[in-house]
Amino acid sequence: MKLASTVVLILLIFLAIASGLAKITLMQQDVDFFGKYGFSKPLLIIFGATQLLGGVLLPFRKTRFFGAAIVATTFVVSLVLLIAEGNIPVSIITLVATLLLGMVMKQSWNAAVSKS
Repeated sequence: MKLASTVVLILLIFLAIASGLAKITLMQQDVDFFGKYGFSKPLLIIFGATQLLGGVLLPFRKTRFFGAAIVATTFVVSLVLLIAEGNIPVSIITLVATLLLGMVMKQSWNAAVSKS
């Protein structure tokens, strides 16, 4: 179980950082998609930097809960827009990633509480 949790965490870290960097570097696909929903380029960069920050906080036990919460929040925003767009396959992937982030948050919270 520990191995599975570690693999999931590594995948979520990679996904958060890659997603954040795609927005920060203003990849055309993200500019076009988020632009339809009112995201200016500066706002998209801020959104991506938020995802990147969350991804950077995820590896560390002391900041994992907050990192997961930040990334989950940005993924929920993306999920709502993906559903509005009708992109069901990517919506499902984003939903699964968000639920996994919720599990990471719960595990982190429980670990912190048990140390108290």
